[in-house]
Amino acid sequence: MAARQDARAEELAAKVRAFVLARGDERAVDVGTGAGALAFALAPIVGEVVGVDRVPELLALARERVVTYDNVSFVEGDATRLPFEEFAFDLAATLRTLHHVPRPELVVAELVRVTRPGGRILVVDQIAPVDPLAGLAVDRFERARDAGHTRLLPEIDLRQLFEANGLVLVRDRCETERRPLDEYLDLAGCTGEERERAHALAPDGSDAYTATLGWYLLRR
Repeated sequence: MAARQDARAEELAAKVRAFVLARGDERAVDVGTGAGALAFALAPIVGEVVGVDRVPELLALARERVVTYDNVSFVEGDATRLPFEEFAFDLAATLRTLHHVPRPELVVAELVRVTRPGGRILVVDQIAPVDPLAGLAVDRFERARDAGHTRLLPEIDLRQLFEANGLVLVRDRCETERRPLDEYLDLAGCTGEERERAHALAPDGSDAYTATLGWYLLRR
């Protein structure tokens, strides 16, 4: 995972910089940081970043890589019960986290809680196809690939979550990623029978997998 992040770090940083348009002095939190991809992308454009994840092994990887930045720190915590006071951050962000959480509405509510009034929230996540049957097929494949996957939300559900929390959409975009299937399975450490099952369930066949990512910048 860390090696793949390194290969795509500059691309992610450029996308985040262009999309967020930060002032440069924000205190930011990256919820579900994993090995720190989004935290490191934010670091050059904000004042401080705190990365939060519940998996100690991933946080250990992130801390090994933090030497490049003096404004990034990592803490262990649950995305549905963040260890911070209300209004603690100017910017709250999460990257590819919601589809790993059984109740993503709790994560969105926590992002809102820890963001100051007038602050911004960045949500980037894979979104489900509009066709519910296609969505079920994608979720079956993703669960075979990664046992931590719960389900993808369609865009309409994400927007309803944002509206229910009083968030105002500042900007959004969708992008399509065409992923080599075996590389994508390797990323999740998918082997043995589960790998064979994932191959059989791959929605686009055995060579590649197409995913749609939604980017949303919102104001609290």
